[in-house]
Amino acid sequence: MFPTREADLFEASRARLEAIAYRLLGSAGDAEDAVQETYLRWQATDREYVETPEAWLTKVLTNLCLNQLDSARARREIYVGQWLPEPVLAGGAMLGPADTVEQRHSVSIAMLTLMERLTAKERAVYVLREAFGYPHHEIADLLDITEANCQQIYRRAKQHLSTERARIEVDEAAARRIVAEFLAAAVSGQTERLVALLTDDAAIIGDGGGFVATLSRPLLGAERVARFVRLAIKSSNGTWNTLGGKPEMFAAIANGMPALVLVSEDRIVGIAVLEVTVDGIAAVHGLVNPDKLAYANRQWATYAQREPLAELW
Repeated sequence: MFPTREADLFEASRARLEAIAYRLLGSAGDAEDAVQETYLRWQATDREYVETPEAWLTKVLTNLCLNQLDSARARREIYVGQWLPEPVLAGGAMLGPADTVEQRHSVSIAMLTLMERLTAKERAVYVLREAFGYPHHEIADLLDITEANCQQIYRRAKQHLSTERARIEVDEAAARRIVAEFLAAAVSGQTERLVALLTDDAAIIGDGGGFVATLSRPLLGAERVARFVRLAIKSSNGTWNTLGGKPEMFAAIANGMPALVLVSEDRIVGIAVLEVTVDGIAAVHGLVNPDKLAYANRQWATYAQREPLAELW
């Protein structure tokens, strides 16, 4: 039997490990698998030779994720349609530390998608430094590189991920207001109302994974996005039937951004995460792939904010 003290040492690190793995992999399910494999290796190792359990666990997990990233990229090359990270609702341990703007931004759907541009090692350095504040010498030890190389990789990663727009911070009240305004504009039948909420270069990206029909490529431009959203929200009964019937609409926060949550028979069938900037809504990330909603559905079973936007729907 695994000693209680050793199990407690691992459990004390579980939330941090899950948060690291989620940022590295962009998948809640894969992150849970990586943490479980780390636990099994922790059980099997001779802990007499482990000087610092936290560092040992982080190194094992990071290397597992780096290996997984290579195979994940190969899978995404044959992924049906567009790929988006799995959404995590507010309160999920995988969102990890959220004390700074950088930490909160590092887990947004937009940033997790941008991180797909990075090499596996660039992503690991960026996540450990930006989101968890690891010093360069510790990251270098974890990845078996020099400290100078670590600093160079970090600078390169930041250049790849640089964005010009400042994103806003949202609480539950602000998220509900933004989502309600977005939904009201979508169902009004007046495209210009929706255009007014979007940035000129707004984009909509849909991930159905081949299970649910959605956009095959990003749709760009405020007018085009507004027209698509207006038509989609008024889809025929046949279309809604593929999602289990006409859903209830809820406002929530997912990955730090306002989200429109579609629920049918108490099950999330779709999430539209709104990337809100100081200039307006810059992107709508729509997820209807049921595999990508499994973790969010587990959260939804105990989610506190569950008042539907019935008055608008």
